Amino acid sequence: MGANASNYPHSCSPRVGGNSQAQQTFIGTSSYSQQGYGCESKLYSLDHGHEKPQDKKKRTSGLATLKKKFIKRRKSNRSADHAKQMRELLSGWDVRDVNALVEEYEGTSALKELSLQASLARPEARTLQKDMADLYEYKYCTDVDLIFQETCFPVHRAILAARCPFFKTLLSSSPEYGAEIIMDINTAGIDMPMFSALLHYLYTGEFGMEDSRFQNVDILVQLSEEFGTPNSLDVDMRGLFDYMCYYDVVLSFSSDSELVEAFGGNQNCLDEELKAHKAIISARSPFFRNLLQRRIRTGEEITDRTLRTPTRIILDESIIPKKYAKVILHCMYTDVVDLSVLHCSPSVGSLSEVQALVAGKPNMTRAEEAMELYHIALFLEFNMLAQVCPPCFIHKYENLSKARWTFGKSFQIETEVRTKQKDLNRSKIPLCKRALY
Repeated sequence: MGANASNYPHSCSPRVGGNSQAQQTFIGTSSYSQQGYGCESKLYSLDHGHEKPQDKKKRTSGLATLKKKFIKRRKSNRSADHAKQMRELLSGWDVRDVNALVEEYEGTSALKELSLQASLARPEARTLQKDMADLYEYKYCTDVDLIFQETCFPVHRAILAARCPFFKTLLSSSPEYGAEIIMDINTAGIDMPMFSALLHYLYTGEFGMEDSRFQNVDILVQLSEEFGTPNSLDVDMRGLFDYMCYYDVVLSFSSDSELVEAFGGNQNCLDEELKAHKAIISARSPFFRNLLQRRIRTGEEITDRTLRTPTRIILDESIIPKKYAKVILHCMYTDVVDLSVLHCSPSVGSLSEVQALVAGKPNMTRAEEAMELYHIALFLEFNMLAQVCPPCFIHKYENLSKARWTFGKSFQIETEVRTKQKDLNRSKIPLCKRALY
């Protein structure tokens, strides 16, 4: 706009004249030598039109070659040459040691296949959560009725009291058996299906239905304010086992078979009785469930309800030693086999213990106790205990001769014993120090 470009030495000024294709734009810095800086002027060209295509191609090909070298080096580091490593490892070995290694690999492969088949053949054990879901669905041994919107919900007092502070306070006001309690819930929007889902949650730790209302944070906050926030299922069930609130059955033991059949009860056996809940033992063991249902059919349960006394179940100690009773109950409530809770006083009556006393053998090892627990679990039809016990005694075997136990349905157990024995041998004895064949 009439301004002279020469007056702006730092600006971009085009050169006018000459061929239009040869016109270039320069960014320059004028010399400041007159000011004492001693810097020379520099020009930087922004025109790359005269760059040779060959130079550009060489530069691109060089980067591609460098990239390929990096990729090749990374792949070589990632994929090891196993054949080369095996040759280096076996280069100084004796032929017999190499033969022993091959036999170990073949045996391990066969045992892996057998272990997989055993795992597939083993029936899936029912967890505490699944058994509690069936308990809520089929209503075994219920002792209180909740009335909500003119609908009756038979439930178990001990479980709701252990899981929910609201029900613990509510049920304490009606301690009698078969009490009918009318529910008055302040939270808006709770209908019958949602109330049933809440009860299912208290039994299992999961809602039994897909409802968008359970995704609403406001409703969940209102329910937690009214009912309280329960702990996890395993924590509350462990607390129920420790304190035995609202217990309604006691387990007693006797070595007199006639006393067991008569179901009279000797006062001497009261010192050895263990408290429990009908709901839990009937949900976890079909043996106890059938026993309690038979008592209901014969009318024996009515007498206990009238007298408000817990039901007493007398067990033959020659079949179920009393020292294992607490371990069994602990597993029923927690799905955990803890051999440290074995009764401190020895139990006389089981066949294995009698044989040990006669032969003058020391006390039973943990592996032998786990084996006996496995037999008891099969008798009680307690699948979880039967499946948890084998690892307890498999870890105790020191040589293969001890694994020659025979009992019903034990194919998978023997397979696991042999697999464990192979692992123990490999971990304890280095291959290079084994006896040569």
